[in-house]
Amino acid sequence: MGKSSLINALMNRKSLARTSSQPGKTQTINFYNVNEAMYLVDLPGYGYANANIEIKAKWGQMIENYLHTSKRLKAVFLLIDIRHEPSENDQMMYEWMVHQGFAPIIIATKSDKLKKMQILQHVQMIKDILQVEPGTIVIPFSAESKQGREEIWQIVEPVIELPQGYIEAENAKREAKQKQPAPQEPKKKERWKKTDRPVAKKTLRKEQKKKVKKK
Repeated sequence: MGKSSLINALMNRKSLARTSSQPGKTQTINFYNVNEAMYLVDLPGYGYANANIEIKAKWGQMIENYLHTSKRLKAVFLLIDIRHEPSENDQMMYEWMVHQGFAPIIIATKSDKLKKMQILQHVQMIKDILQVEPGTIVIPFSAESKQGREEIWQIVEPVIELPQGYIEAENAKREAKQKQPAPQEPKKKERWKKTDRPVAKKTLRKEQKKKVKKK
């Protein structure tokens, strides 16, 4: 559903989180340290991976345990493909989150695949099918065009009590540092002065003189 692409886009990195063309590749809980200020946590996708029922049940238990036991959890994002109607798994996950007392922020991914007028229609479709709670936030997002990126940070920063624009500023500093040219090594001083005389010929002459003396 594009979780890795979302993380990479938020961090302005191409391969911080590994992406795959096959959905459901995330099978563990992965933590991404954001400038020592917060963590983005990537949970396994539900119902998309080509796995048997027992494995999916383990993933479900893993997600449930994390959401209930994490003492630093500040916000939960639910990713849904904006191109299609929310699946049964999407509806079940949203209902479960609300029932557990969470207020998930819905990220409607792949918005670049739709026209602008379609985006508004599909956002409303998601709200209607999920029967979202009043005040639920739905953000159209594209990893390609970065649509929705700023809106997500505007929500995240106040939640984790960071100054507005802090993460963006830190990312900009890191990028600028990476773009700086590597320091050049000081040139070594040449032991011999350069001359116009060919070295090879000079060496040959010395060898010839030695031979003459030996005779």
